[in-house]
Amino acid sequence: MTESQGNSEKMSKQKRERSLLVVSGAAALLVLAVNLGINAFNSHRKNRKNRDLQGSKVRVNLSASEILKLADRIITKSKEVHDAVASIPLDKVTYMNVISPLAELEAQQFPLVQSCVFPKMVTTSDDVHKASAEAERRIDTHLLTCSKREDVYRVVKAFAARGEWVNAEAKNYTQALMRDFERNGLNLTLTKREEMQRVRIQIDELSLQYIQNLNEDGTFLLFTETELAGLPPEFLKSLDKVTDGKFKVTLKSHHVGALLELCEVGTTRRMVAVAYGKRCGEVNLSILEDLVQLRHKFARLLGYSSYADCAVDLRMAKTPSKVFEFLEDISNSLTDSATMELSILKDLKRKEEGDHPFGIEDLLYYVKKAEAQQFNVDFGALKQYFPVNLVLSGVFKIVQDLFGLRFEEITDAEVWHSDVCVYSVFDLSSGELLGHFYLDMYIREGKYNHTCVVALQNGALSSNGSRQIPVVLMIAQLQKDVSGHPALLRFSEVVDLFHEFGHVVQHICNRASFARFSGLGFDQDFVEVPALVLENWCYESFTLKLISGFHQDITKPIKDEMCKAIKRRRCSFSALKMRQEILYCLFDQIIHSAENVDIVELFKHLHPRILLGLPMLEDVNPASRFPCSAIGHEAACYSRIWSEVFAADIFASKFHDSYLNQYVGMQFRNKVLAPGGAKEPIEVLTSFLGREPSTQAFIDSKSQYRL
Repeated sequence: MTESQGNSEKMSKQKRERSLLVVSGAAALLVLAVNLGINAFNSHRKNRKNRDLQGSKVRVNLSASEILKLADRIITKSKEVHDAVASIPLDKVTYMNVISPLAELEAQQFPLVQSCVFPKMVTTSDDVHKASAEAERRIDTHLLTCSKREDVYRVVKAFAARGEWVNAEAKNYTQALMRDFERNGLNLTLTKREEMQRVRIQIDELSLQYIQNLNEDGTFLLFTETELAGLPPEFLKSLDKVTDGKFKVTLKSHHVGALLELCEVGTTRRMVAVAYGKRCGEVNLSILEDLVQLRHKFARLLGYSSYADCAVDLRMAKTPSKVFEFLEDISNSLTDSATMELSILKDLKRKEEGDHPFGIEDLLYYVKKAEAQQFNVDFGALKQYFPVNLVLSGVFKIVQDLFGLRFEEITDAEVWHSDVCVYSVFDLSSGELLGHFYLDMYIREGKYNHTCVVALQNGALSSNGSRQIPVVLMIAQLQKDVSGHPALLRFSEVVDLFHEFGHVVQHICNRASFARFSGLGFDQDFVEVPALVLENWCYESFTLKLISGFHQDITKPIKDEMCKAIKRRRCSFSALKMRQEILYCLFDQIIHSAENVDIVELFKHLHPRILLGLPMLEDVNPASRFPCSAIGHEAACYSRIWSEVFAADIFASKFHDSYLNQYVGMQFRNKVLAPGGAKEPIEVLTSFLGREPSTQAFIDSKSQYRL
């Protein structure tokens, strides 16, 4: 990507210094957006003084050699601390000579580790990228070695046996250390430990092979222009042509998604869906079957009856039976709505294609068709109303007003690219510095290509009572301004920004005493909840008018009709979509809960039961459709729905009628965000809601249609 230059010369000193992002009221926001936002977010600052951020140990702009030297120093220091802990006589163990040194090591070294690792996500230098990847490999290898140190485990176990806890959080931390060691088999015989290691290596190799097979699959289909009717000309231009003039369609997701959503020809959609479902044939099916059996074997070595028991045990759900109960409850509650939605889609197909049976390959196409008829609104035109600077100004305002924060831009902080902005975050009431926030918004060559939040330094309380503040990085993939015109966001990108800002606030407002429970160190079933809660603001008229403005005249926000359509579209056919997601989750949970499951027969059984009679496509390989079950989310695919349920309950019961109620926002900040992973999520939820959490708000949000 080419970099725009020269904006800093045009930016006055007065505007550059006006970095305080606290405003109130729509009029004030508009003034902010017009006078400050555009320049504040896009300026390229030269001649920086490169001021260090107060309380931050994160180092940026390290050279390749500096990264590798730092990695080696990290490893040396870590070994020293672990050796010192291991040398403590078992009858002399105390919190201060065993647990405290390990906790301090985690807190102090995490920002240094991230200083080595995060450059590969943002650098434009091949040398730095390679050094960062190598540093990560060295550090990961060392940490794996530490997690298997039997001498350290014995000392920690001796302290844990005494039960002399400093407080509840220290107890939780000690138990977490014990779990880490024992998950690596240190409470097992040497024979079993060696077997665990062999199984783990096999699992890693097969998982990577599974993904590699999908990535390297070069299958393609050939279609005439008539067979691709309905696809836009720009999409057809992007396709390769063969000698007879046919278009070459690959089975990559961006081709398949476009075909299934836009192609008017039912036979084409079906051919694409079947081919996509057959990717890698029997190869990946065999790999997934082997993976599942190896995972069960691994779990049994640890004393569990199945891999699902092992995976879910450390999560909020606790047991596979609870997961099954949860998924079935949600699925059954959505049956009526999903049935009505499917009936609408079948009627549409009957009118357009006659008596051809409705298949799973028709879902995306007819959902889009139905939405176009229902809303009679050009959602594509939405982009004109979301200039990036206006949206970001609005996000800052909402986050600050809601959670009692103040973001102050630091214009002379050292950064790795001129696009990057840095903010210090303060408590609005006390003025206390809470943390720092790097914002790397724009797409560029070599940069990590997903939108995400990366913890750079976790908050922690040291043994001397001083607090280490959190530092967080948000990476986005927005297009830069072109030819003087403001960059415009798709609505999905607006939602992504709100979601990721939820993680930023989650990180900054965490007040846990241990780095392990700080930042994003929440229970994996709960970590997405704060971000999913904040997404709700994207669908309320108040927010939409606050963050929108026609790009040629930003004083004109989107109209009320569009606001209503956006909110209605959110739950459009959502019951049917959710049942499809539940199908995948049940499949994942079942294969990891029972031995010797026939994966193909299981999918044939589940598909029509969950998807209201829709049959599975003929001869497809279900294993090709579930990469999350192969690597990354095995036995935990349910977790996203689990988080959505609690997020819906929180928003509906606490925020729905008072979007910027700072009293409620501060309760959320103090009761949900502040404890981090130091408390059980159910305890946190019950404290905030004043009752046990409920699934009803989530079910209501998905029930647009009822019989």
